[in-house]
This record gives sequence, structure tokens and C-alpha cells, in this order.
Amino acid sequence: MAATQKGLSPALHNAIAALWRLRPPGPDNILAHPAFVRLREVCRDGYPNAGKDGPNFALSTALRALGLPCALGAAAAHFTSSPDEAAQGLDAALRATQARRLHLAPLDLAKDLPPLEFGPAKVCRFTANELSALVDDSRLKRTHQRQDFDIDRFAEFHWLVVEEAMMLDREPEARAVPVLFMDLSKDLGEIEPHKGRFPPAFEAALFFLLLAPWETWSTWADVDWRGFRVPWAYTVDSDIFVRANALPSADTLSWEDRIYDDGYGATVVEERPVELPLQDAAAADLPTWDQTRWAIVELARQSVLFETPVVHFLVRAFLADGVDEFLAHITTIEAALGLRADYQKEFRIAPDRHKGMRATNRMRGRVAGLLGGRPDADQYEHLFEVRSAFLHGRTMTAISTKERVMARSLARRTVEALILATRAGPITSREDFLDGLLDKGAPLI
Repeated sequence: MAATQKGLSPALHNAIAALWRLRPPGPDNILAHPAFVRLREVCRDGYPNAGKDGPNFALSTALRALGLPCALGAAAAHFTSSPDEAAQGLDAALRATQARRLHLAPLDLAKDLPPLEFGPAKVCRFTANELSALVDDSRLKRTHQRQDFDIDRFAEFHWLVVEEAMMLDREPEARAVPVLFMDLSKDLGEIEPHKGRFPPAFEAALFFLLLAPWETWSTWADVDWRGFRVPWAYTVDSDIFVRANALPSADTLSWEDRIYDDGYGATVVEERPVELPLQDAAAADLPTWDQTRWAIVELARQSVLFETPVVHFLVRAFLADGVDEFLAHITTIEAALGLRADYQKEFRIAPDRHKGMRATNRMRGRVAGLLGGRPDADQYEHLFEVRSAFLHGRTMTAISTKERVMARSLARRTVEALILATRAGPITSREDFLDGLLDKGAPLI
């Protein structure tokens, strides 16, 4: 019996068993039911991390995740668990000091990518059963009983999966309902300038993938230079005190009807994912985006060359559409190679070896110095003029596919060159490094 296992008290097992005897649909307010109150007291008294008053909303969330019978409708009744299993699960959750988070994102539009593994991430396809296990399908169906989980359709896509470990340094109630523990004296409307759309661990993996030359591999650049899109990322938290969010619908991804003859005279209409084909070089080169390259990129990100929001804007450009994508790519270059001293002379390192050079030419010189030639500097100047025309309301035509892809390529190659520069030796000053690039590039422009 679970109650006799080391570390699992009879009091916890008995309190769980009492709740498991409640029949559907259960009490109107389970938080006030004597059996629930008793279990909360057992948690409070038996586990030092349970909080001063014991878990309340957090405990209700955990019980649903564990399969509380009275919380399950008739259609989901088979997702219940035994009292022994529930007691063991709750005991483990109350003792846990660390949780695992999985961030899963479908790579919409991706076609035939090779499997990749780097750092805490991997890119691959999954079977429906594998996806069910990853998203903890039973827990989801216990929590969201009316949602339809079309795992089979999701299994037709590639996925980016990133795993991270999280320390559980707050009591269960604070993890379940953080708004109740919020510091209300804080400016609730403030903007965190470096906050991304997705969790930092996921965006780090996405940034790594974006260093690949997708715009070069693309065969339909006028449709999209990307090899894939990330419409959303879904997080699976092993902490059962945190309510599992509903999985987005497979309809959020790109589908098309494919019509063909079945060979017996009948016409078949089949729904299939939309895919953007890539050149053969993609399949040949992508496997080099591996653990070794990941280590190089992660080390480079610790350099002073990445103290500005270079990563932020390269990822923003990928996630944005239209002119916002274009502007983010130009801003990536400016974040990588721009200095405050370009516009404020008092911050220039003395002596100013390029006195009188305007800010745009300083950027042109650094682009040339970093990437090796005037054509790259001319590309930057052209793209900067397009950007300035938009921002300052000047008459302009549509941004062409060529300009759009050029901006992406120049931004990516700039970031890649910065990463390579960090491998040449220690860089103690970003200002000195960029001044050195200008010395090198100025004669070329």
C-alpha cells in the first residue's frame, strides 16, 4: 500500500481516499468541503514547503491534474486514477524542489528538415503517441474535458522542443495563483524592454536556428524566405500545482487540400500541411547546427559584443511581418554595430580617428570592416535609406522581395560575423572593437 511507503504518511493517504470517494459532480465548492479542508491541513502540517496556510487553489488544481473522480464528467471518467497513485503524485509534488518545463512549438510550413539536437533543444517529428506523452495528454483531458485534442494532425509537423529546469523556490499557492502574491506597489503597466514573446530558453534556441541561411535555402523567397514559422509555443510544466493551459488548435497551422486520383477512377481530397520547399543544401548543411556550434554561440553571447539587444531584434524580425520585419532586421545591424558615440561626440574615444564622419558612414565603415567589402556597406546604406524614408514619412515605393531578403541576409551575416569575432580572442571593450572595425572599413568605402 502507498500509505506504508517511506515518506508517504497515512494521514495524506486517508485524506486523499476520502476525497476520492466523492461522487460526480461533487460539491458546489470543493474548497470548503471538509475532506478538502482536511487534506489541506495535512499538507500544511506535513510539508515545510506547503505554505503557512497550506495550498488552496493550488491543491484544487493538483487534484484535478491527478484525476479527482468527482471533477470528471461521464465522458472523461476513465481518466481517473487510484487513491494510491494520487497520494504518491501529490506527495512527490509537495517535496519537489525543481520542475521540468518543456516548450513545444510546431514548425509551420517546414518541409523535410533533418532531426537536430543542440543544447537543451531538438527539432524532429513525433508520432501521435510521442506527442501525447510530451503534452501529458491525460492531465490535459482531466483539466480541459471539453477540448478536442487532435494529436494525429499535430503529428504531421516538425517540432522544436526546448527543455529547462526551474527551481521551485515559492510555495505552491504562489506558483498556482501568482497574482495573489504580486507586489501591488509595483508599476503594473511598465514595459520590460528585453522581454520576448516566448520564454527566454525557447528564444535562445530559436535564435540559434535563425543563424542558418534560410533566405539562401528558400526556393520561394517571394512567398517567404523562412524555412518555417512559429505561430505559438506551448509550455508543459511538470509542477501539478500550475494549471495546464489548453493546447492550441491544429487549425492554427497551415493546411491545404490536395486532390489526386486514387488509381481506381475516384478523386480523393486530402488535407495536408502547407510546406515551403528548400534547396537540397538545407538538408546537407543543417546537421552542422549541433552541440558544437551551440557551445560556440552560447559562449559568444557572453561577450561584450552581445550586450546590446542583437539577439532580441533578430528573433523579433523572424516573428514579425511586413515592414516591422524589415525594420527589425535593420535594427539588428544597428544594435550590433552602432555606438552612442556615433551621435554624441562627447562619448567618442580620444583621439577621434574619424573626425567629421557622419553616423551613417561610421556604420557603413563597420559593416565593411566586419564583412569584408564595400558592397556590404552599400547594401546597408541602401536599406537604411529605405528605413529612413518610412520612418520620416518620405515618399517611397513598396519594399521589394529583394530588399526584404537583403535585409535578412545582411542582419544574419552581421550577427554570424560577430560570433566568429569572439573566437579570435578576448574582447574587453565593445567600443574598442567597433573602432577597430571602422579603422579597417573606412578605406574601403
